[in-house]
Amino acid sequence: MDFSGKAFKNLVSDVTTVFTRAKQYAEETIGTAERTELDPEFESLAERADNYKLWTERIVAKLEAVVQPNPNMRYGEMLIEKIGTEIKRDRHRNLEYLGNDMVDAGIACGPTTLYGDALMKVGKHQICLGQAEKEFVQQSYRTIIIPLRKFLDEDMKTIAKERKVLETKRLDLDVAKKRLKKAKSQDGQANLKPEMIEREIEEAKRDLENCQIEFDRQLEITKLLLEGLNTVQSNHAQCLNNFANYQIEYYNRCQKLMIDLQQTLSQPIDQSRETSSQSNAIITSNVSTIVNDIKLFAKSSMDSETNRENFVEFQKRNARCLNDYKAQNIDELSLKADEIITVSFDKSATEADWMIGERSSGERGKVPVAYLEILN
Repeated sequence: MDFSGKAFKNLVSDVTTVFTRAKQYAEETIGTAERTELDPEFESLAERADNYKLWTERIVAKLEAVVQPNPNMRYGEMLIEKIGTEIKRDRHRNLEYLGNDMVDAGIACGPTTLYGDALMKVGKHQICLGQAEKEFVQQSYRTIIIPLRKFLDEDMKTIAKERKVLETKRLDLDVAKKRLKKAKSQDGQANLKPEMIEREIEEAKRDLENCQIEFDRQLEITKLLLEGLNTVQSNHAQCLNNFANYQIEYYNRCQKLMIDLQQTLSQPIDQSRETSSQSNAIITSNVSTIVNDIKLFAKSSMDSETNRENFVEFQKRNARCLNDYKAQNIDELSLKADEIITVSFDKSATEADWMIGERSSGERGKVPVAYLEILN
């Protein structure tokens, strides 16, 4: 570090400035020094900004608690954001995990049993509820949480910085006033030369004028920033309206799903036909259509092997896999969620709960009907 010449003088000047500011602040605190009061309008704006910041922080915290009730996950996401890593908001919700386990349990218990049927019905609706919740969480972050966070991290930090600068300018102004007052009080003292007193007074006046200009400029800048909160509040009101609309849409969607689940559960499974191919109608309407086709085929007079093969080929359909499925033996085909495969009923199959699945790569195997959504 260079302590010679101009650099040393600047260092001494900075230290002196810090000391005089600290001394002025201490004297103001104990009431032995005068303090320049800001105009009431500015004080009102500053108080409103403090209240707005306080309540915005509380609202953001409560919103995050609503969309992510788990505090450990919430704090973990906060740490991830601090290090600049993007958080994926599309992770599965607890309801989706619950629904997937219920569907798997229904398959294990047997979709044609009373308990298995109920597990399948409730599980699929839980998955839909989880997906609706996930979309609501994503919209909540996009519409209100992220905008409010950005306001706190950018706008309010800028305002706080400018207010801190204004406070230092005010301290400098009060120090300059005190210096001028002290210089004028020396006028008339016999032990001091009039020229020295006059020169000190002139320097104090110039210093006071410069400090006053700097203070007024900084006061105007800070005041403009505080007044800009009116526009920010309008934007936040729109964000809140959007959030409320998405919340209304979310709860309406959940209500419809619950009504549909209630109606589905009120339809009892036909115990007398639990072992027949008609049991697949419980799972999806598309699968029911195919089972009916098989029944008609069984009653038809097509006895030749050629007709049977043509019929099976005709029954090939595209299907989407609802959930992941791990093959239990070499005859089965493992599935991945949202995968599109070709399915058909095998003429030698004896179980209506299974179909033959085939990938475009030619890989084939038995797949459970309960994991499929027929597309055509």
